[in-house]
Amino acid sequence: MPVPAVLSTCPGAAPAAGHALVGLIGAGIQRSLTPAMHMAEAGHHGLRLHYQLIDLDRAGVTADALPTLISAARWMGFTGLNITYPCKQAVLPLLDELSDEARAMGAVNTVVFRDGRAVGHNTDGSGWRWGFQQTLPDADLSRVTLLGAGGAGSAIAHALMRMGTAQLLLVDAAPARAAALAAELNRLYGGSRAVGESDVARAVAGASGLVHATPTGMDKLPGLPLPAELLQPGLWVAEIVYFPFETALLKAARALGCRTVDGGTMAVGQAIGAFELFTGLQADATRVSAHFRQLIRA
Repeated sequence: MPVPAVLSTCPGAAPAAGHALVGLIGAGIQRSLTPAMHMAEAGHHGLRLHYQLIDLDRAGVTADALPTLISAARWMGFTGLNITYPCKQAVLPLLDELSDEARAMGAVNTVVFRDGRAVGHNTDGSGWRWGFQQTLPDADLSRVTLLGAGGAGSAIAHALMRMGTAQLLLVDAAPARAAALAAELNRLYGGSRAVGESDVARAVAGASGLVHATPTGMDKLPGLPLPAELLQPGLWVAEIVYFPFETALLKAARALGCRTVDGGTMAVGQAIGAFELFTGLQADATRVSAHFRQLIRA
């Protein structure tokens, strides 16, 4: 299949007749709050939006089903799709075009169907950055350790580089993937600020901050992504998992007095970006964030 073309501009879709059909493809997504956020915000704009969960686990399939699912969404008139674990990179060759952001990050979390074409975007990096800066605007970015070099980790790595992180240490279960991402970041942003590190203890030693971007800690994958003794009180810790809302990592970090960023901030930030791509309408960030917090407390 040909490599998707690069899309330099990213206009939102134009839902027909005041309604839109969108969905989320991923594994174990039944508790996702993304549908509720999108549908509520659409209602504030007078738009009828239906958000469909397409759960690989519930269907008993794997990411190998992606070609069929993407084709079916086209045939059924979907406005767009959100894409989550484990499909953010596997979906790339199935698309016709990529935004500059998605191309650079090598991952897609939002697909917009427009004029018969499937266009891939990535709102993970901008969404994570929005949430992080809302919570820790003065965070020390001198030496940051990032756990996970997959789809979400790649997006966050790009965001951190753009934020001026002086040294970024990438740790992944597949060290070659971390090394490849580090090389790509250094190529794009210049210098040698990004480093692939195979030893998590070495990566965390002396770090000013820690970002966790793997599925570990989710309800179906409980536990810590690193030994608890590696956490230190002076470290800030950012999480991307939000089910459970207080993960084992956040509990351990807060017990030490670490400043933390919960996974909900990224969930809100990326949803705001995806909503605007799907609908062409500007989401109210304060309203979406407040709604998310209400949903978490319910």
